[in-house]
Amino acid sequence: MFKTSLLKAVAAAALTMSTWASAQAVELQFYFPVAVGGGAAEVIQDLTNEYVAANPGVKIDAVYAGSYQDTITKVITASRGGNAPQLSVALSADMFTLIDEELIVPFDDYIKTDADKAWLNGFYPAFMENSQTGGKTYGIPFQRSTPVMYWNKEAFKEAGLDPEVAPATWEEMVSFGQKLTKKDANGNVTQWGVRIPTSGFPYWLFQGLTTQNDVILANSDGNKTNFDDPKVIEAAQYLVDLSTKHGVMEPGIVEWGATPKAFFERQAAIMWTTTGNLTNVRKNAPFEFGVAMLPANKRRGAPTGGGNFYLFKGSSDEQLAAAVDFVKWISAPEQAAKWTIATGYVAPRADAWETAAMQAYAADFPAVTVARDQLNHAVAELATYQNQRVTGFLNDALAAAITGQKEVATALKDAQTQADAVLADYR
Repeated sequence: MFKTSLLKAVAAAALTMSTWASAQAVELQFYFPVAVGGGAAEVIQDLTNEYVAANPGVKIDAVYAGSYQDTITKVITASRGGNAPQLSVALSADMFTLIDEELIVPFDDYIKTDADKAWLNGFYPAFMENSQTGGKTYGIPFQRSTPVMYWNKEAFKEAGLDPEVAPATWEEMVSFGQKLTKKDANGNVTQWGVRIPTSGFPYWLFQGLTTQNDVILANSDGNKTNFDDPKVIEAAQYLVDLSTKHGVMEPGIVEWGATPKAFFERQAAIMWTTTGNLTNVRKNAPFEFGVAMLPANKRRGAPTGGGNFYLFKGSSDEQLAAAVDFVKWISAPEQAAKWTIATGYVAPRADAWETAAMQAYAADFPAVTVARDQLNHAVAELATYQNQRVTGFLNDALAAAITGQKEVATALKDAQTQADAVLADYR
């Protein structure tokens, strides 16, 4: 009888302790966007669930917040309303905006041990350019990317081109594109040689061209742009000329979201898009395809892109410490490898590429290493204070030039004037 009573008492105590632990669990809210196709949202949720299962003292409400634009709008609105999440993935280029809004805190206060410092130093330097400023770390790279060039090997073969060789220069992209552009009996184009999206993220893919022309669109302090630099104008003219002069790209605004589908349906033989589309292309392209670095002009080059983790004000130290622990876990080699394999985003740390899973994946699918290797030529994504306004000026200028509403030089000079008016107060 005594033994039975003791067992009941122990069980009751255990239940009470379990209930208390559950009640005392650190609760986190985590916003994340997904800007590419496939099951990326499901993978994020699976990883989050895996962490929570291994850490019963933490509860994480992972909220899929839509696109990057949707996410930054929601997180700013929630923060201003006193209901900020503890953690969000947002564009690395939004770092200055979040600092200016006084919404985020640096990770530095939570990087205390030698192991913590080693973890922080393990990220690729090219990704940290959009993650650190003023000697502090505000962002941790996660779903990071660079644009890469995809080509249809079957279309190359049909055009008499070597299907294993992508255009390596601006001149080659034009000459290849001319051979790849196909017309029907009525003179209507059925396959364009090249497709570079000019909607959605026009400044980003355009930054590939400016980097290749050896010019930087903005300084590292986020308070000065170079939109009217002659090299920027030259790059924009090349983009416009692909349609108006060379006839290798669809005229007018080329839609970002429709680009993979257009590639799959053979409406374009070459496309530029994010490496984050790599898994989508691998699963859905009905032909053999190749992946290459963007072509060079004065140099090779591409911008980095994608999202960082940010910590938000208004949370307790306990919550922020738990959020940092989650970030360290999900960015660790095994988890980073899972994310890369599922999406095509670039694993942001070298040690992720050393895992057995990533080594096997890269051996089976070498295209996954192209974006990683392109980091050697990469620059920080265009990022300034009041970033959405400033990039909007550039996007509008590109649209005006592409649609023939303004001369290229005029459009970019107007954008520079607008950017100067906004950024003068930050110098």
